[in-house]
Amino acid sequence: MTSSKKYGILVATLLAIALPFLADGNRFLAFVLGMTFISLLWATGMNLMYGFVGLMPLMFAGIAGIAAYAMVYLTRSSGWSFWLAMPTATLLAAISGVALGLPSLRLKGFYFTLCSLVIQSVLTLAFIFFPKYTNGDTGINQIDPPEWFASRSLTGLNLEVAIAITAVAGILICAWITRTKLGKRFVAIREDDILAEAIGIKVVRTKIIAFFIVSLYAGVGGCFYSVYVGFISPRAFDVLVSLNIWLYVAFGGRGTIVGPIIGTLILAPIPFLLQDIQAFKEILSGSLIIVITLIMPAGIYGAYLLARSRKPGRNVETRVQEQRV
Repeated sequence: MTSSKKYGILVATLLAIALPFLADGNRFLAFVLGMTFISLLWATGMNLMYGFVGLMPLMFAGIAGIAAYAMVYLTRSSGWSFWLAMPTATLLAAISGVALGLPSLRLKGFYFTLCSLVIQSVLTLAFIFFPKYTNGDTGINQIDPPEWFASRSLTGLNLEVAIAITAVAGILICAWITRTKLGKRFVAIREDDILAEAIGIKVVRTKIIAFFIVSLYAGVGGCFYSVYVGFISPRAFDVLVSLNIWLYVAFGGRGTIVGPIIGTLILAPIPFLLQDIQAFKEILSGSLIIVITLIMPAGIYGAYLLARSRKPGRNVETRVQEQRV
């Protein structure tokens, strides 16, 4: 990594941590920013599976829901602190996600996506029909914020900074993973899983590892979502949430580190800024999916890389692959 890239990463990290301080004067704007950071963490996890492994996990939001409900149950019924309940609930969600998704990980492309959609539907129904743990369709409200030093509640600006740091850490971890041998195996499976198997890569095992890591991203985001919003319900973790996360990744540019950041920063605030125009939000989401599918399949950043690589003296495929990884 060049010194200029390291400097850019440092500046971007400091800017991300500074944003909650800049928005603190306007609590609505600060809340939108906090939700954007949670969405960014989710989009980074989705990108690792969709962008680098080549599989679209539509049960992503359901896994986040498992972690959120488990965390609330542990803190309320067992008296655990958030900082102990969050990693436990996240690990439980990741294990549950792998167990539920194991059959689908042997499938490819559309068939994996369809199977993951069925799993997401089952999880949504489970959140509704197990009210002992989830309070059913009514949801759980008045979720207590985490406690930190001197038993003080971590709320407002402090919680938003914690979420921002977590999102930045998630992005940096994702960038590091994609540069390891494991990340290279992810890309090999995405490009041609049959050839990857032929050269000795354990395709199913590698997919399981990828799905476990992605589930950790979903779980951490679900736990922070529950304490930040203070309310969770099955609708907070349904298939539409998974589709929105996928949209952030596809709109920005899957298979890149920068792409999901761009997509999330542009799209995540829209539902809050246009909350009084519900019909328009649905039309906008549908229109963006059509644009991505037909006009800009590589996303904004992907299209930029392709345009840049077409300059004289550059090899298109080599340049794009270098930028992706």
